[in-house]
Amino acid sequence: MTSFYTKEELNTMGFIHVGENVHISRKASIYGSNRMSFGDNVRIDDFCILSGDITLGSYIHIGAYCGLYGASGIIMEDYTGLSHRCTLFSTTDDFSGDFLISPMSPAEDCNVIGGRILIKKYSQIGSGTTIMQNLTIEEGVAVGAMSFVNRSLDEWTIYAGIPVRKIKERKRGLLKFFEDEK
Repeated sequence: MTSFYTKEELNTMGFIHVGENVHISRKASIYGSNRMSFGDNVRIDDFCILSGDITLGSYIHIGAYCGLYGASGIIMEDYTGLSHRCTLFSTTDDFSGDFLISPMSPAEDCNVIGGRILIKKYSQIGSGTTIMQNLTIEEGVAVGAMSFVNRSLDEWTIYAGIPVRKIKERKRGLLKFFEDEK
């Protein structure tokens, strides 16, 4: 037995789609596999939690201890990645004090707020970063470790901080690897 599920095992888990060369740790927790799709060359490391509507493109790495909570949808396009201990929340409770907060409370007494998270091509998210609901991280973004992303981010820019702020423009040199695709 290996540390990752075999292709045959993945094919029996009810995913919408599983591409080639997909490695999901046996120590990852998957909830709602019938709402998940994975492209080619995807690796999900130990102790990750994936829940809800999640679409991963190709050439993606999700480091250990990441949490992807996709009730309102999470999409990661090709060549993106999450370093260790990142957390993505596509929904959150209303903490105003006017509603109860808990999945164990009656739904009519809660106010869950949500929206899709979209991480576009060539973007990388640093270790320990938290990403909130209803935003887009545009192509080529790099987010520094331990950041809090609560708004959409402009393409080819480096961000960091709590909340995240622009640090500087990001070089586009990695695009040379994809010149034949254009």
